[in-house]
Parts: sequence; C-alpha cells; structure tokens
Amino acid sequence: MRTSAFLAALGIATFLGLPAAAQDVDQVKAALKKKLPDASIDSVRKVPYAGLYEVTAGGDVLYTDANTSFLFMGSIVDLKTKENVTEARMRQVNAVKFEQLPLDSAIKIQRGNGSRKVAIFEDPHCGYCKRFERDLQGISDITVYVFLYPILSQDSIDKAKAIWCSPDRGKAWLDAMLRESFPSSDASCATPVDQNLALGRDKRINGTPTLIFENGERIPGAMPIAEFEKKLAAAKLPPTASSK
Repeated sequence: MRTSAFLAALGIATFLGLPAAAQDVDQVKAALKKKLPDASIDSVRKVPYAGLYEVTAGGDVLYTDANTSFLFMGSIVDLKTKENVTEARMRQVNAVKFEQLPLDSAIKIQRGNGSRKVAIFEDPHCGYCKRFERDLQGISDITVYVFLYPILSQDSIDKAKAIWCSPDRGKAWLDAMLRESFPSSDASCATPVDQNLALGRDKRINGTPTLIFENGERIPGAMPIAEFEKKLAAAKLPPTASSK
C-alpha cells in the first residue's frame, strides 16, 4: 500500500513538474529572442549540467543561463567519459537524412560493389574537392553521389551545368576534378544545379566539400582518407551501435 502511494505521488510530482519545466524553457527562449531579435533561434532545452540551457541556432550549439544574462560559445566536455558533448550534439543538430536526399539530382559514381554510400556537395573549382576526389580513387566498394554545388563563381555554375549535360556525367566530373579537363561550356539540357543550390541553402551547407554519410552525419570539409574509411564503416552499423 505504501509503495503504491509512493509511486502514485512520484507520478503526480513528475506530471506537475513537466509544465513548469516547459514554461522555463519557453521563458528562456522568449527572453533570448527579445535580447537578440536578429538571431535565428531554432530551439532551447534544459541540459542536465551546470544549470545551463542549450540553444541551437543556424546549426550552432550555444548555452545560456536561466536568466539569459550570459551566452556561452564553445565546447562542453564530460570529464568522466571524455566526450565532447557539444560536438556530439552538433552532429545531431546538423544531421541530414540520407534517404531524403534527391539522389536523382546527383552524379552517381560507383566503384566495386557500391555497397557503401556517401553524398558529397562539391564545386568544380574547389581545390579541396579536387584533392579529396584524388584520394577517393583508392576507395573500393563505394557509391558516391556528387551534388554539383557551384558556390564559388559564375564560372563554377557554367562548368557544373556543362558537366551535367555531358554524355557521361561521371567521366566528365572526374576529368574535370582529376585532370582539369572541362567539357564545353554549352549546357544544352535541363540541370538540377539551381535545385541543388536551394537544397544546400536549406541544409545550411556553406562550403565545399561537404560530406553526408548514410547515418546522416555531416562533415564539412575534406578529411583524411583513413578517417573517411572509419566514417563509412560506422555509417553502415545499426543505429544503436554507430558513432552517433
């Protein structure tokens, strides 16, 4: 009888506590918007450390106190687990559902059995993209979906459209990135370049290359090929066992 009453009381306390917590979060968010009217605040939530509130804004993760007197920018590291909790949270905030990407708007390049998949947003004049494409030549059993994302110049847009309109898009892309051999600038077909640019803006992709793995993890910028292999392997694991 006593145990049941205790559980019932705990349930009531928990139920009664929820609106107050939600109200606190709403108050913090409202105060921030008042103090930072030009900031695009996506979400606010209470986190279980240091009495802080997590604020997500434009893909960034920040922190504030209950009175919104301060805004903390930087990483929080759990000294017990040595995990950078801010970095882990940013991976969640910036994740992109791979299965929702419009893959028919990308150039598909397959090597080996193509079992491992990655999407890459790239500009044909991006030096880091070219270097990464050279490294990718040594990776087997992979399917790469190249989203033409020409953000560097008008010439990048012209080159991207010409590559898409080539008879063999994959070959034209690799010729451009590996051999500096670009096709004719006459783009005589409909291309998805404008749609890709809109998609990138919507996903807050601000630089090239930007990699998106099957588990949704997004990596801005080129990365060492050994680390890329690890990310590919982690992305194929079940969600409960992945690095996320």
